[in-house]
Amino acid sequence: MKRIFGWSGLGLAVLALTGCQTQMAGMTVPSPHYLLHPPQYIPPSPPFPLPRELAGQEATAAAANAAAAGAAVPLPPALPPAGAP
Repeated sequence: MKRIFGWSGLGLAVLALTGCQTQMAGMTVPSPHYLLHPPQYIPPSPPFPLPRELAGQEATAAAANAAAAGAAVPLPPALPPAGAP
């Protein structure tokens, strides 16, 4: 019986002294060891995640705009007024 209490007491002591969060006055606070880790730098994501695909789309759009600027598109013929035979 003493052995069970000894092991359970040791287990509770280990649980109380380790872990990553602590309860204090109803708040969950991190352990003081989080200050020992260096900060991580994560570079910002580009506005469009596929740069080669975007470059291809822009090149296609530029080619279409250049072709449209060179060739004038004729307007469709005017419709006759309503009521005309």
